[in-house]
Amino acid sequence: MLDENRRPFTIGVVVLAVVLIVIGGVVLFRGGGSETTLTVKSIPNDLTLTLDGHEIPANGEVKIKAGQHTLVGSRRGFESYTKTFTSGSDPLSYKMYLYANSAEGREWSKNNPEQEQELEAEAGRNFSETQARLKIKYPILSQLPYIGPGFKATYTKSKTDPKNPVAISIVIEVFGTDGKKEALRWIKGYGWDPATLDIIWTTGK
Repeated sequence: MLDENRRPFTIGVVVLAVVLIVIGGVVLFRGGGSETTLTVKSIPNDLTLTLDGHEIPANGEVKIKAGQHTLVGSRRGFESYTKTFTSGSDPLSYKMYLYANSAEGREWSKNNPEQEQELEAEAGRNFSETQARLKIKYPILSQLPYIGPGFKATYTKSKTDPKNPVAISIVIEVFGTDGKKEALRWIKGYGWDPATLDIIWTTGK
């Protein structure tokens, strides 16, 4: 008789414990800490924007928890870009600007001149970020300028995509008969694919 009375009590304790665990798990998943507002402006204005893996509006405000976050902007015809930042209690704002890297993207820019002008102006204002994007896109920049056996490598504004501030051409000046071969060997030696580089070959005196 005593065991029968204990059974409902035991079941109740187990159920209560499970409920507490579930509630606790939800609280931990949601996290705590302060909350702030992130305001984002994007060009192209129809790009896909994610925050910590979750899609958010490309333009507007979103509430975020304090801590480290990652924004990723992407659109067909444009270079994707990732920005990691840390938020506190103060409101934040960020401009997610992507640059065209194909005929489709350049056609979009041609048909949206106002956004293209703003994009170019932003590139000028944020020189340091533009340089950071270039280094990520072109690891070879860390070695330039470079003088090798029979060649010299530098870089200049892109000849094929001159309006793109995050596009460059690699200029390789060849001095000897083996200069081009040595330059290609140097490029491949770092694991870079010459086919992915916009290379301008010149002949030195």
